[in-house]
Amino acid sequence: MYAIIATGGKQYKVSEGDVIRVEKLGAEAGETVTFDQVLAVQNDGLKVGDDVKSASVTATVVENGKAKKVIVYKYKPKTGYHKKNGHRQLFTKVKIEKINA
Repeated sequence: MYAIIATGGKQYKVSEGDVIRVEKLGAEAGETVTFDQVLAVQNDGLKVGDDVKSASVTATVVENGKAKKVIVYKYKPKTGYHKKNGHRQLFTKVKIEKINA
């Protein structure tokens, strides 16, 4: 059994027991979060659209953190223009507990 959920502008295929990294949620470690935006559920057959309108996925927050640093470097030749910048994306690691279909 799996479900496809949408959170943080991305879609994730999850099963019970999976641990995934999603865009930062406003929840502390140990709290329970519910993903209501379920796009599809596969149990005996694939259900999409109005069939999964009331479906939800329950997960527990494992940790909050920052991803590895990504270096953004801008350069224009012959003008002496160089610009270096770094970015660390915030994430929340969650463990999928239950798929309510």
